[in-house]
Amino acid sequence: MKSARHILTSLAMLLFLIQGLNSEIHYPWKNIYIGSLEGNAWAGLVFAPNKLNVFAFRIKVEKGTQAADRNDLFYLISEVGPHSPDGQYARIKVDLSLPFNKNKDTPILIKPPSKSDTLVLEWSRQDEKTVIGRIIAPKTVKIQLIHYFPWDLSGRYTLLPDGHVSGTGFGAQNFHYLLWTNRNGELITDSQSEEMALSFSMEKERRLYFVVGVGEDARILKNHIYRYKNKKTIDTFLNEEKNLYNKKRVKIRGLYEGVARAITNNIFWMTLYQPEKHRFYIPAGRTWIFPTPDETLDHWTIFEWDAFFNALEVSIESSKHAVDIIRSVLETQYPNGNIPNWRGRFNGTPDRSQPPVGSYVVLKLFQKLGDLDLLRYAYPYLKKWHSFWIENKTNGQPRRDGNGDGLLEWGSDAELVSPQVPDWEKNADGRQRAMWESGQDDLPNWDDASFDSETGTLTMNCVDLNSLYALDSWCLAQMAKVLDFKDDYENYLDEYEKMRNLINRNLWDEREGFYFDRHWDGRYSTKKAASNFYPLLARIPDQRQALRMVRHLSDPEKFWGDYVIPTISRDDPSFKVENQQYWRGTIWPPTNYLVYQGLKAYHFDAIASEFAERSSSLFLRSWENFQLCPENYDSRTGEAGGRRYQSWGPLFALIALEEYLDFTPWEGFRFGMIKPEKKGKLSRVSIQGRHYEVEVSTSEVKLKEEGKEIIKANGGAVFRRFLYSENEISFEVSSLEERQIRIRFLTKGKYAFRLDNQLKDIFEGKSLKIKVPEGEHSVLILLLEKKD
Repeated sequence: MKSARHILTSLAMLLFLIQGLNSEIHYPWKNIYIGSLEGNAWAGLVFAPNKLNVFAFRIKVEKGTQAADRNDLFYLISEVGPHSPDGQYARIKVDLSLPFNKNKDTPILIKPPSKSDTLVLEWSRQDEKTVIGRIIAPKTVKIQLIHYFPWDLSGRYTLLPDGHVSGTGFGAQNFHYLLWTNRNGELITDSQSEEMALSFSMEKERRLYFVVGVGEDARILKNHIYRYKNKKTIDTFLNEEKNLYNKKRVKIRGLYEGVARAITNNIFWMTLYQPEKHRFYIPAGRTWIFPTPDETLDHWTIFEWDAFFNALEVSIESSKHAVDIIRSVLETQYPNGNIPNWRGRFNGTPDRSQPPVGSYVVLKLFQKLGDLDLLRYAYPYLKKWHSFWIENKTNGQPRRDGNGDGLLEWGSDAELVSPQVPDWEKNADGRQRAMWESGQDDLPNWDDASFDSETGTLTMNCVDLNSLYALDSWCLAQMAKVLDFKDDYENYLDEYEKMRNLINRNLWDEREGFYFDRHWDGRYSTKKAASNFYPLLARIPDQRQALRMVRHLSDPEKFWGDYVIPTISRDDPSFKVENQQYWRGTIWPPTNYLVYQGLKAYHFDAIASEFAERSSSLFLRSWENFQLCPENYDSRTGEAGGRRYQSWGPLFALIALEEYLDFTPWEGFRFGMIKPEKKGKLSRVSIQGRHYEVEVSTSEVKLKEEGKEIIKANGGAVFRRFLYSENEISFEVSSLEERQIRIRFLTKGKYAFRLDNQLKDIFEGKSLKIKVPEGEHSVLILLLEKKD
């Protein structure tokens, strides 16, 4: 067995070397999905060869007279460990010293717990159909491996004489499942059943090793997993795969260290399987799977703006996951164009949508990934969704423009409300449903807004919706331009300018220097919310207006402070001194992310950097100390609140990562920092097939491609609209002081150098050092001719 193990180890190393040449961590498995892919079985694995044959096992823990199964273990998680997007290494830890079955009342303790009280689940996908793993548990517990068929799928498990568990799916094109453990368990169910449980005492041996395979031929499958059935082989492979993933994953060292790891660890452990579609998707969190009308768990639940943000999070290591998630949310669309608040297989919200951020996210992803197929696929869905907001309903009334003034309101279509809604929606009125559509369920902005049942809208023009709708118009125009839809391009640009003018004319209060919601009777709302800064993201204000808005943001009496930013201003009567709840002053990932992006759109780099530091510090404190990825935070204390693991929670960390490098509709390819506090390095970022690194410090900002330096500034600087090819290098640069910039060209030749569109010099060579005054400048380098 030693030689076989050596050969397999060499193959694993070869696979790593090959993958190291690729641009990202690829998902090489084309047909079979494997992972912790059922929401309420975090400590388990799902094996999905196709949508009709899906196998699974989960861990149940027995400690004395107590037992923890399914979501009981969710509240005992002590480490959300690394999780390679290709499944080649994953690890979680569970604190078994905590009381069982306490649900939300389970205490939250500083991590890590004592090793003697910890359960560890590690697994590694070795090929298309095989997983190896080990479970380490305290001596005082028993472990049950429960084999079952998730969702409404069926089949049969059989305990074989040699201790293997064999499974057969009853779907078309039958597949087989085979599990080996290094020691036999005690059968505590029937030897042939749809759910089979084997119990393993950990008293004498704390480790349990397993190998699982799935395939169409049971005999070939048994021969296939034989090569892995050795404890030392499994130990060797797991340790190697852990180290290999650590080498190839996206990393940050120094400034903002830990944020890349926090994003990927969380988001890939929250990735689930959508059985009817045979693909990945991400819910709002592992416990956010809503019930069906008959009160059983739905097969999946997708929330609109959560899912779009999730695609950005996973894209830092996997374009495959990002595309799957975009497809999953777009395909929730109803025939009238509505991409709903939420939708599952058996229920949803046909009456209402959620904030329209889809075009913005898809355009960002296209800029980064260069995936034209994604753009072609997404555009018709996004175009139809955009029309949903303003098209006439059956009564001839524009859907979300109740008073016909061209500005929009949140709403709900009463005639489309699902006949079988979850319990918490049964007595909801139209106003409440409109508030849910806003995504900010109980935001104080809505306190004084009435609801018009005839129009199905609030009687107040909403800054957040109108800003996001305008942004949607602009992003759709950019997509149409790429796709060569000339009429669409012109129409969407015209609509953007129209919305921009309407917002400035009707929602800007010159006296206050701020945008406000406005009642239909002409009164401005008095509420200042974090989402009232969304006009920055859509580039609605001019520079003077934008500067006045930033004064509100930086005012500690309103929004600024150690913990930023509250969803409602600190001087608002609804800002709770005690028991701060939900959207009434708490800090939320999506609002922080969108406000940050708005600051960057106006090149407010200094305050954006402070914003990034405070956002990421808030998140890392709860993540590193308690392994939480929470729904929101208290803006007075910084204490985590809401659900413990929320899939958009890592947006706080993504803000810090995107301080190094980002793609946005307004800025193009941006990198660098205006005034780095200390040295930092972002590495292993994949952009359109190439790896990039960004290094920052007080003395330099540097961009590398595949390890080779492209451009360097001798201090803090932010580069925007960066283009780099054999024929042209162009960019805009901002700095607080005069900077020297060194550029390396791909090809030696004769270049013309223009600064702020003024011809400065013609030179020849393969590199150039230029001096740029402080402030914002457009720098254009053009290749005039090449030498043979």
